[in-house]
Amino acid sequence: MVNRLNSNIEIYQKSLNASWLKHDAISNNLANQNTPGYKRQDVKFESILKDYIDENHIKLKTTRNKHFSNNNLNSLQPEITRELGTSFRKDKNNVNIDVEMAELSKNYIKFNALTRQLSGYLSRIKMSIRGGK
Repeated sequence: MVNRLNSNIEIYQKSLNASWLKHDAISNNLANQNTPGYKRQDVKFESILKDYIDENHIKLKTTRNKHFSNNNLNSLQPEITRELGTSFRKDKNNVNIDVEMAELSKNYIKFNALTRQLSGYLSRIKMSIRGGK
C-alpha cells in the first residue's frame, strides 16, 4: 500500500516537473522569437506517461485502474525536443507567438489542475490516516 502511495506521488511530481520544464521551453521560445535561426523547443511527456501506464497496467494485477507500480519510474522522464524541420520566416526562425501563447495557457491550466489533484490526493491520505476525521 505504501509503495502505491509513493508511486502515485512520484508520478504527480514528475508530471509537475514536466509541466515546469515545458513552461521554461515556452519562455525560451518567446524570448527568442526574433533570434535568426532559432528553432522552437517543446517538451514531450504526456505520451511517455501514457506508454508507461499502458506498459505497467498490462504487467500488473491491480484492484483499481489508477494503481501504479514503481517499476521503472526512473525511466519516466520528459523529453525536450526541437522542431528543426519547420521555418515560418526567411530568417529560419520557427517560433509563432500565437502558438506559444496558446501553449503557455494550456500548460498553465494543466499545472494548476495537477496541483489541485495532488492536493486532493494528499488530503484523502491525511483523512485516511486520521480515521476519516
